Amino acid sequence: MPSQWLKARQTKYAAYATTYILIVLAAVAICNVLADRYNKSYDATANKRYSLSPQTAKIVKGLTQPATITYYNQSTRYREGKDLLDEYANLSPKVHIDYVDPDKNPEAAREAGIRELGTAVVQVGMKKEEAKSMTEEGITGAFIRDLKSATRTVCFVSGSGERRLDDSEREGFSHFKDLLGKDDYDTKSIDLLQKAEVPADCTTLIVGGPTRNYEQPEVDAIKKYVEDGGRALFMLDPPLKLGHSEIADNDALTVLLQSWGVTLQKDLILDLNPIGQLAGVGPQVALVTNYESQPIVNDMKGVATGFPLSRSMDVKNTDKTSVQKLFDSSATSLATENLSSPAVNVNDPKNKKGPMTLAAAGTYNTGKENSQGRFVVVGSSSWIDNGFLDFNGNNDLALNTVNWLSSDEDLISIRPKPEDDRRITMTRAQLSWVRATSQFLLPIIVVIAGVGVWWKRR
Repeated sequence: MPSQWLKARQTKYAAYATTYILIVLAAVAICNVLADRYNKSYDATANKRYSLSPQTAKIVKGLTQPATITYYNQSTRYREGKDLLDEYANLSPKVHIDYVDPDKNPEAAREAGIRELGTAVVQVGMKKEEAKSMTEEGITGAFIRDLKSATRTVCFVSGSGERRLDDSEREGFSHFKDLLGKDDYDTKSIDLLQKAEVPADCTTLIVGGPTRNYEQPEVDAIKKYVEDGGRALFMLDPPLKLGHSEIADNDALTVLLQSWGVTLQKDLILDLNPIGQLAGVGPQVALVTNYESQPIVNDMKGVATGFPLSRSMDVKNTDKTSVQKLFDSSATSLATENLSSPAVNVNDPKNKKGPMTLAAAGTYNTGKENSQGRFVVVGSSSWIDNGFLDFNGNNDLALNTVNWLSSDEDLISIRPKPEDDRRITMTRAQLSWVRATSQFLLPIIVVIAGVGVWWKRR
């Protein structure tokens, strides 16, 4: 009888153990299957360095047809691109990743025109584009070129003292040109004085801070371009009259904008917010942290932008246009109409108090089906020059503006941020203190604590 009870007990424990083992094995197997099928990760870095940007996610998740990324490299070096490519595959089930070793399959590499190892080719439908680099910018750029059927050209007006595309100095636009190139926009300069007509291949027209007056034929060419369905960005600085750096009033152009519902004021905005000092800028830079609801700025929430030497404007709708402000200056800002003196009296009762509108976007009703003119007006051109383009969210706002004007709303988003520079600069005294603390002080504390514990137990 005891032996039967013991056997029954052993059988019972064996059954329990077997059941528990099977449950654990099943749980482990299920976890492995789910982990293999759903690759999830969490990026704890401050600027999401190891995550794909919202721009990339928007493009890849919006695919309506299958896409294939083919990576050409030696099989022993597939790992160099695998982590990044897997992130694209995880965004959408429509994305498939292929790996080709040119040494083992030279025909495939030769057919694809591969000249270097570590190259990726993105195919969407029947279109193929080679990534310019094995980075998110390179691969997403290939997706963009696959999805866009026509060349997009941004034309910069020149001839009246505008900022130049080929100028690499602080006040030039060469960095902005490079930024547009990363989004696969072609750029060129046009002179409306030589021929008062905007070329037909211009997707977007940019008037970037002219210092001299536009002649009426130039203004008429711009008017015809937009009212026929063209797209234009106007960046007009305050008409400062400070010695040799005078900026013309440009009345003919401002009158045109006024007829579209944007009235530019002849003033200069100063921002007295102390946050500007923390950001390393003075009162001549208007800081913006709050935005209206409009495609250009919808994704800018929580991102600061800065506008040096800017002017205010008033906006309203007209019978042909619908105009919406994009953002205002802060409540601590003011606007002075004293544009001929570098000294400004902030207590002058004639100063206008903020907030004041700094930028606006509008549409023009051409009366034609599927044809809509678009324009954006900003009271500053310095915010995208070489010296200020990289300030916080200015580059995102600049690209978002061109994307909206070009009807590329799917590209509007926050771009990948560069790697943070987290180096710590210490003086010789600080370095000596850190060294003494880590090499001597902390070990001595550990030894004393150990001796104390030993003495107490003894």
